Amino acid sequence: MTVLEGARERRLRTGGVELCVAELGDPRRPTVVLVHGYPDSKEVWSEVAARLAGRFHVVLYDVRGHGRSTAPSPLRGGFTLEKLTDDFLAVADAVSPDRPVHLVGHDWGSVQSWEFVTVKRTEGRIASFTSMSGPSLDHFGHWINKRLRRPTPRRVGQLLGQGAKSWYVYLLHTPVLPELAWRGPLGKRWPGILERLEKVPGGDYPTPSLPSDAAHGAWLYRDNVRPRLRRPREDAYAHAPVQLITPLGDAFLSERLYDGLEQWAPSLTRRTLPAKHWVPRTRPDRLADWITEFVTATEDGRSEIAANGRYADRFGGQLVLVTGAGSGIGRATAFAFAEAGARVVAVDREAEAAARTAELCRLIGAPAAWAEAVDVSDEQAMEKLAARVAAEYGVVDVLVNNAGIGLSGSFFDTTPEDWKKVLDVNLWGVIHGCRLFGRQMAERGQGGHIVNTASAAAFQPSRVLPAYATSKAAVLILSECLRAELADQGIGVTAICPGLVNTNITSTAHFAGVDAEEEKRRQQRAARLYGARNYPPEKVADAVLEAVVRNRAVVPVTPEARGAHLVSRFAPRVLRRLARVKPPL
Repeated sequence: MTVLEGARERRLRTGGVELCVAELGDPRRPTVVLVHGYPDSKEVWSEVAARLAGRFHVVLYDVRGHGRSTAPSPLRGGFTLEKLTDDFLAVADAVSPDRPVHLVGHDWGSVQSWEFVTVKRTEGRIASFTSMSGPSLDHFGHWINKRLRRPTPRRVGQLLGQGAKSWYVYLLHTPVLPELAWRGPLGKRWPGILERLEKVPGGDYPTPSLPSDAAHGAWLYRDNVRPRLRRPREDAYAHAPVQLITPLGDAFLSERLYDGLEQWAPSLTRRTLPAKHWVPRTRPDRLADWITEFVTATEDGRSEIAANGRYADRFGGQLVLVTGAGSGIGRATAFAFAEAGARVVAVDREAEAAARTAELCRLIGAPAAWAEAVDVSDEQAMEKLAARVAAEYGVVDVLVNNAGIGLSGSFFDTTPEDWKKVLDVNLWGVIHGCRLFGRQMAERGQGGHIVNTASAAAFQPSRVLPAYATSKAAVLILSECLRAELADQGIGVTAICPGLVNTNITSTAHFAGVDAEEEKRRQQRAARLYGARNYPPEKVADAVLEAVVRNRAVVPVTPEARGAHLVSRFAPRVLRRLARVKPPL
């Protein structure tokens, strides 16, 4: 049984066709209308609709000629934007006659929804619009004209790039061939193509009506694309708040298409997603969260999402868990994600420090933040944490395994107990986090990112850091192995290698082979050295966010870390020589 089979369904006659309309949720709540694209039917939204139905009145309808809606006769001229607007107004009047609806469109559903939200006759009927993978044809036409009137190498490159991505549009304008292909081999192979290229899971999508849906839907392009691109409207301004969600891996649309969109949508919230085109199927959790946040904000009288920090378009609403978040790099990283609008779980073995981090995260922009007191080296405690987080907050989108301890001393002065302690926290803590939270990401099937804090010591040998360097080198190669294994599941893995950073790790580091008084003296000298270097943890936090956005594998942060990493690759003998020098501590 599919999600939509349990929905309330009605038939609606408009403009010579019958539309199949499905409803989920309480009609007394705000209405969210989901409009599908090409060559889809309303079932493309089933996973998103199920997640929204608990909060909203969710409405889906098969666009004319698709799914269980009838096709116009004749087909030519039956799919114009004007007639599609008539259909939308008929649906909106039937399902929410007294309140404006919140509109969500994907692909051609977004293309036609841009028409709905910019024409005069729909003013007052749309409360908000969430767009993904489908630009306004009018905006697209002006985008093209601007680059043709004032060509520069960059603008010409953008035109050529989008032109290459639009190859399918040219094919759909050819007579007869698209219909033959969809009703023949392409229609049969399409589910496999989506699963292989887009990682779209099976289930209730695509439906058996796909061949006829795709054949009819070719007229969406034929009736609208060339006329609108030639003569784009000059008054195509959005009269409702707009949320733009841009999949960064979209094979059909360039990010540059949305440059200058603020001109046409003054109340605009931007989101970016590391995903391919069919995000309603591959990232339903993220879409449902963003739609919920945007609709709720609009209902509360706020036209834009509040997060204004760097990368707010990427991390807003995401769930981020940071270990070792009570101080130093961990706390700075939690703050950076909070400023970007993420929900933060601050984990530290010190309950008070974790609680303080969570409190400050809420103050600086996190829509929600929670504190968890856990020792990352405790396997059972970590298992309980993973289960609790998943049950209460959801599956983590970004995991930052940052918790670590310092240990200095010669190999022979380092006791088995010292080795166990440093490996338990620095290595096993990372293993526990990756295994538990990474598995949840993989099972969800919607991607994610894991950041493991290693160190410049991972590739820079030292005569006084054998245990610490070993633990961090293990974290580095673990991260590389995981990155290879999880790449097919859309989960990125990054090893961050900070270098000398001014944190309190020096004051808590253990120095093997010396008495308590000498250890205290060395801790103070190390703290002075790191303080003199004065590289702030906030810069490491910035590097963490950028690494996630760019999906980088290994990130040496400080200049000395970058230099050591470069030398380790091209002149490792130099580092081995330097490792023999006895440090001043």
